Amino acid sequence: MKPAVLICRAVFPDIIDRLREHFEVETNEADVVWTQPELIAHLQGKAGVFITGTQPIDTALLADCPELRAVCSMAVGYNNIDVPACTARGVLVSNAPDVLTETTADFGFALMMAAARRITESEHFLRSGAWTKWTVNAFAGADVHGATLGVLGMGRIGQAIARRGALGFGMPVLYHNRSRLDAATEAALGARWVDKETLLRDSDHLVIVVPYSAASHHLVGAAEIALMKTSATLTNIARGGIVDDAALARALREHRIAAAGLDVFEGEPAVHPELLTLPNVVLTPHIASASLPTRRAMANLAVDNLLAALGVGPQKGKPPTALNPGVLA
Repeated sequence: MKPAVLICRAVFPDIIDRLREHFEVETNEADVVWTQPELIAHLQGKAGVFITGTQPIDTALLADCPELRAVCSMAVGYNNIDVPACTARGVLVSNAPDVLTETTADFGFALMMAAARRITESEHFLRSGAWTKWTVNAFAGADVHGATLGVLGMGRIGQAIARRGALGFGMPVLYHNRSRLDAATEAALGARWVDKETLLRDSDHLVIVVPYSAASHHLVGAAEIALMKTSATLTNIARGGIVDDAALARALREHRIAAAGLDVFEGEPAVHPELLTLPNVVLTPHIASASLPTRRAMANLAVDNLLAALGVGPQKGKPPTALNPGVLA
């Protein structure tokens, strides 16, 4: 009898077919967002689960799903998974880094430019029928070319953002990261490490790409926003909760910074209600990686990991992006 696996959300049909070659597959083609008890119920008897980045995998779930051997996510972030608890129970965990780096950086740069150049605000103005004449200062925003780009978090995506700014737009690049890049990488990116306070004070356009953890919760709050230029923009493509959305909404309302671009939110899909009323913020529904080629690559990598973790396929026993590969030893 084939092992059983669960796919937690609707995915591409050929992804399901790849898994059905080797497993009994339960799908969620209605794309219902299950509660934790519902997820636990669906996981009974399952050896593996394909998740999409929001399903919580914690100690209580693991205790109630003793047959679970692999948790494979198509997202790069894994703050929804208690990896140490999985390791303690011998459950393999994987994520999907690298395949979404360039697409996410494209989107982050586009979001930053939309905020700087007031694109959403001006589109709403036009669609409302309010545009009756050209004026010299209508929706005059900030330049991007030649302005100082600040990157908070200099991992794969942060470096891709920096390359776009330095090489494509002639932007001086400042960055802050827990660990400094080597000199050769800094030189290739045209990037200079500074402390967080200097980054906030000196950036014209700040892009946030740090991973979420308890330590990074509200990493950018009222005190940090107060250090920024009144002409600056803030773009968050990292995770909700890294920015204090309430503090950001107040700062935008009071024009203590010029604009923001947000793809992630605290408590998403709920959005802080004040953000929805402000004209100087561009809002998108967590879609930074949402190109078809990239989403397909993310899903296929999750399948590669699940196959390997459960002992089938050409990478049998060696999941390509395992977070705790030692559990397979």
